[in-house]
Order: sequence, then C-alpha cells, then structure tokens
Amino acid sequence: MATDPSPSPAHEGFLSGQMLIAMPGIGDERFERALVLVCAHDEEHAMGLAVNRPVEGLTLPDLLERLDIPSTGESPQEPVLVGGPVERERGFVLHTDDYEAPEASLAVAPGVALTATRDVLTAIASHDHAPRRALMALGYAGWGAGQLEDEIRHNVWLTCEPDEELIFGADHEAKWARALAKLGIDPKFLTSQAGQA
Repeated sequence: MATDPSPSPAHEGFLSGQMLIAMPGIGDERFERALVLVCAHDEEHAMGLAVNRPVEGLTLPDLLERLDIPSTGESPQEPVLVGGPVERERGFVLHTDDYEAPEASLAVAPGVALTATRDVLTAIASHDHAPRRALMALGYAGWGAGQLEDEIRHNVWLTCEPDEELIFGADHEAKWARALAKLGIDPKFLTSQAGQA
C-alpha cells in the first residue's frame, strides 16, 4: 500500500489549513456561526482567522485610505472581516499563493497564504502583482497549548477541508451552512445541545 511521503499537518494531529465550523450554542457570541481557517497549529498554540464575519461599514478601499495607501485603480468594495477577538487592531491578509512577500508570507493551505505586512495591501491597491483573490481581516482567533484540541473533543468545532469559495467567497452569510453541507450536515438538524450526551 502506497503512503503519502509528506502527510499534511492535519494528519499529524494538527489542523493547519483546515476550517473550523462553530457548533450551535458555542457559548461565545464572538464565534456564533463562525467559520475559521486555521493558519498555524502546533504543540504550543493555534491561530486562525474567521472568514465570514464582516466589520459593519468598513470596506477594503476605506481601510486603504485610512492607511494612506494610494490606489491606482478601482479596489474591490469587499468588506474587511473580523478575524477574531485577539489584537483587533492588527491586520492580516489571506490570499491566493500567486502573491508572495519574501520572508513575510506563510503558506496556510494548498493555494492559500497569509501575509501580515503592508506590502500585500500595497500590491492590492496598485494592482501590481496583486493576488488573484484576497481578504483582509482585523484580529485573529488564538488558542493556547492543547486548548483547540480540547474544544474539538467537546464538540465546540467541526472541521472540514477548505475551498476557495469558503475562504474568499463574497456570500459571508451562507459560508457556515456551506461548510456544514460539505460534511453532509443540514444546519436545521443541529441543536445548541450538540455534544451534551
């Protein structure tokens, strides 16, 4: 039987590159119906970005203007997202891996990278070497050693493989249900008592 010589981190017990789907009744309104892409996960910590929680009234062009990043064309009117409750003033850009900032971009999942430097915003604004698809998030979700694994054991999160539309799609309202559908789960059959056998 052939084995894959380079198993993905998820197969090693870590969830980098996987999506977390918040279960109903998560008990934390900041993550109600959240869909989080795990960007880094090891023995010490886990870090992820919610990909379906727009900041009300803040678009990418607004943010570029606030940061004094000149735009040479029409920047997409995409909302800025709430990546999570930690360091809400800090920005992260998830993007397709056709853009890379040397020593600043982190490969997250096949075809997806994370950059937290101004370079990627400048590229998006100038349309010069800009990634094909990108989203901007403020803040992140973070877990200490063993915390995420414990939450998954207690059915706080389900996991699924990401796809481009789940990450970058514009219909943020539908992403949570779409992620559940990938697992063959109809959200109307989930209750807030999930995991309370």
